Amino acid sequence: MALCTRLQSFPSSSSSSNHIRPTKASNFHPIGSLHYNSHSPFTEKHSIERYQRDQWLYKTQLENIENIASCSSPPPDSNSVRQNEIALQLPELKKLLQVLREKREREGCGGWKKCGPGNVFLVGTGPGDPELLTLKAVRVIQSADLLLYDRLVSNDVLDLVGPNARLLYVGKTAGYHSRTQEEIHELLLSFAEAGATVVRLKGGDPLVFGRGGEEMDFLQQQGIHVKVIPGITAASGIAAELGIPLTHRGVANSVRFLTGHSRKGGTDPLFVAENAADPDSTLVIYMGLSTFPSLALKLMHHGLPPNTPAVAVERGTTPQQRMVFAELKDLANKITTVELVSPTLMIIGNVVALSPLWSLSMNEASCMVQTK
Repeated sequence: MALCTRLQSFPSSSSSSNHIRPTKASNFHPIGSLHYNSHSPFTEKHSIERYQRDQWLYKTQLENIENIASCSSPPPDSNSVRQNEIALQLPELKKLLQVLREKREREGCGGWKKCGPGNVFLVGTGPGDPELLTLKAVRVIQSADLLLYDRLVSNDVLDLVGPNARLLYVGKTAGYHSRTQEEIHELLLSFAEAGATVVRLKGGDPLVFGRGGEEMDFLQQQGIHVKVIPGITAASGIAAELGIPLTHRGVANSVRFLTGHSRKGGTDPLFVAENAADPDSTLVIYMGLSTFPSLALKLMHHGLPPNTPAVAVERGTTPQQRMVFAELKDLANKITTVELVSPTLMIIGNVVALSPLWSLSMNEASCMVQTK
């Protein structure tokens, strides 16, 4: 779609509609499949909270935000949904770019006087609890012109955004990517070149399984200055919430973060090295809900004891947090039994038994603990 073309090359909004040809399902309004999502602390792909937050992009579609929930369901083709959303958003995105360029011209950035591009901030927002944000992250969030945010940036964090800022959802879920990674790169570049202060909000830490390194590398190659504001990665935040020390003298002398995500999809994790099955180390599995059964078998095959303490935590540090403790050999079945959903983090290692919740869970068979 058009966002694969540089936004910077688009003309002003007065003629922008001539540069986008709606797809076959152009009469479909993506905001017509909305549902309230009070049970999720995060931004789900078609939640009404998302479109209320980003409604500046849908001015022609949201004349009455309260009536949009009665729209028809989206077509089953998720790519049609994605491309129609891009088509609907482009006019307002181009208007904003034009406003930013005109602002720079008024400030004397044109002709003989050249002004540099704006700054891009990659900001980690932690696992969900807004009180885990750094002071620097809050300051940058409140001063941004445009914020591109992922699914796992919690609603409570997004409530901190300044009143004059623009929000744009670029989240990804299994089977639905609202933006490709390349399109995210081009959005960041286009608005930075227009002089905006652009904030890229990511759950956890932007450089831990967040593709922040790819965005930083792309922008730096284009001459854009990128500042990284670290966040508390899910492993640290959730382990602290449960009272699990990731390392502990005499129990675990190292910690390893693994991605359970399979790049090609399916149920097999990317790779589990033989030395990952170390009983003196703590393993933390990100994005591994669907691949965990296979991953657990491989860990045990490589020598990790089947009775190794483990825990799976859904939506950690948020009011909707749920968790299940079990020995490694039983954890996959317990995850299925209690129907944990994404995002779920797994911690495996003897340090899990140091949590005060471990003995409680062992005393109550098949116990699922819900906190907060």
